[in-house]
Amino acid sequence: MSELAGEDLRGARIEHVYLTGARFHDVDLTGARFNLVDMTGVTIRGAAVVNVEISGEIENVRVNGVDVVPLVEAELDRRYPDRPKMRPADADGYREAWDVLERLWGQTVDRARTFPPHLLHERVDDEWSFIETLRHLVFATDAWVRRAILGEPSPWHPLDLPHDEMPDEPGVPRDRDARPSLDEMLTLRADRMATVRKVLADLTDETLAGVTEPVTEPGYPASESYPVRRCLLAVLSEEWEHRLYAERDLDVLRSRRS
Repeated sequence: MSELAGEDLRGARIEHVYLTGARFHDVDLTGARFNLVDMTGVTIRGAAVVNVEISGEIENVRVNGVDVVPLVEAELDRRYPDRPKMRPADADGYREAWDVLERLWGQTVDRARTFPPHLLHERVDDEWSFIETLRHLVFATDAWVRRAILGEPSPWHPLDLPHDEMPDEPGVPRDRDARPSLDEMLTLRADRMATVRKVLADLTDETLAGVTEPVTEPGYPASESYPVRRCLLAVLSEEWEHRLYAERDLDVLRSRRS
C-alpha cells in the first residue's frame, strides 16, 4: 500500500494509474479533469460540488440520497424528443431510429459546411474535431455492421479512426495525422450509411433477436458471436452521441469566430 501525503501535485498529469480502493481525504481537486475514468462504487462525502460538469454513462447515482439518473434521463428526453427512438424495441423501431439519425446528421453537416475548412480539423477541449468524428463513425460502422454483422473480416478504410482507448490491432488503421476534406469524408460516410440502411431494410424481428456468426480473423470487435441487437444499438448510440458532441463543439468554434 502506497501513501501520498503532503505533496503538491498541482498541474500533474496522471495516466494509466490504478486507484481501486484508494482513499482521498482533504484533497483539493479544483480545476481537475477526469477522462476515461471508471468511478463505479465511488463514495464522496463532505464534498463541495460546485460548477461541476459530468458527461458519461451514469446508473444509480445518488446525490444527497436521491437517485438522479431518472431525473437526468427524463430531462434529456424532454430536450431531445427524438432521443427515446434510440431505444427501439423491434425492427421497425430501428428503421425509424436510422431515419431520425440521417435527418439530424444532414442538418449538422449543412451547418458544418458554413465553417472554414480548417476549423473542421480543430479540436475543442482536446476532443475530436468534426472531421475526426466522421472518421470515427465510419470505423464504428465498419466494426459493428460490416465486420460483426456482415462478417467481413477486414472492412477497414485507411481513414477509419478507432476510439483512443482501444489498443492497436494488427490491420486496423489509426492514422491520427490524416486530414481528409469534408467532401472526402462525406463520400465515405454516405457509403457506410447506405450499408446500415440496407441492413436495416432487411432486418426482421427474428433476426434482431439472433446472434452474429463469429469472424475468425483477429480484429475489432473480437472474434466472438454478438447479439445483433447489441451491434445495432452500438451504432445508434455512437451516431446519436457524437452528433451532440459535434454540435456542442461547433457552437464553441462559432463563438471563437465571433
